[in-house]
Amino acid sequence: MKDLKAIKGRFYIPKLIEEGEHEHQDFKFMISDARKIARSISAFANNDGGRLLIGVKDNGGIAGVRNEEDIYVIEQAAQMYCKPSQQVTFTAFKVDGGAIVVRAEVAKSQHRPVLSQESDGSWQAYYRIKDENIAAPDIMVKAWKLQNSKRGRLFSLSDAESRLLHFLDEHKETTVSEYMHYAHVSQTMAEDIVVNLVAIDVLEFVHEGSVFKIRRKQ
Repeated sequence: MKDLKAIKGRFYIPKLIEEGEHEHQDFKFMISDARKIARSISAFANNDGGRLLIGVKDNGGIAGVRNEEDIYVIEQAAQMYCKPSQQVTFTAFKVDGGAIVVRAEVAKSQHRPVLSQESDGSWQAYYRIKDENIAAPDIMVKAWKLQNSKRGRLFSLSDAESRLLHFLDEHKETTVSEYMHYAHVSQTMAEDIVVNLVAIDVLEFVHEGSVFKIRRKQ
C-alpha cells in the first residue's frame, strides 16, 4: 500500500483505540472528501498536532483500510487544500485478522494559522477541541498572524496591557467581552490588547463550554 510496509500493531492499535477520539486523535473509517480531511489537518496543526487512524470506525471497530486511494486523498488534502501545505507522516500497522490500519500524523505548525479551503473557495482556520474541529475565532487567527511577525522582537507593555494582566491576576481567566466592560474600553481596543499579548506568549486562549477565554500563559 503506497509503499508502506505494515508493521505489527496487534497491541498498539487497540491501545490507541481505547483512548477514543479526542483532542489529538480522530477515527476515519473511509476517506472520501479531501476538503473535510483538510479541516482535520488544519485543526490538528493549529493545536498541538494529532493523528488520524484510517480504517477505524467511529465506534472504534477495526475495519481496515479498504483502498490505498484513502492515503492519496489525505495527501491531496494536506498539499492542495491546506494553506500553507502540511506534511503528513503515514505508518501502516497490521492487526488481528490481517486488517491494515494507517496512522496519519500531523505535527503542530510553527507558523499558524493553517487554513483549509471550503467548498466555496474561501479559507478557514480550524482548531481541535476534544473530538471536534471547530472554526477558529477571528481574534485567535489575528494573534497567530501577529505572532509570526513578532518573533524575536523586544518591547515593553503598555498601561492598558498591564491593566489586563492585573485583571487576570484577580479573575484568573475572562472573555474579551467581560474585560471590555470591566475596563470600559471599546471592543476593538480590547481585542487589540488581547491579540498583542497572545502574540508574545503572555496570554493564551482556553476553550470552556462553548466559548474561548483568555488567561496567563501556563
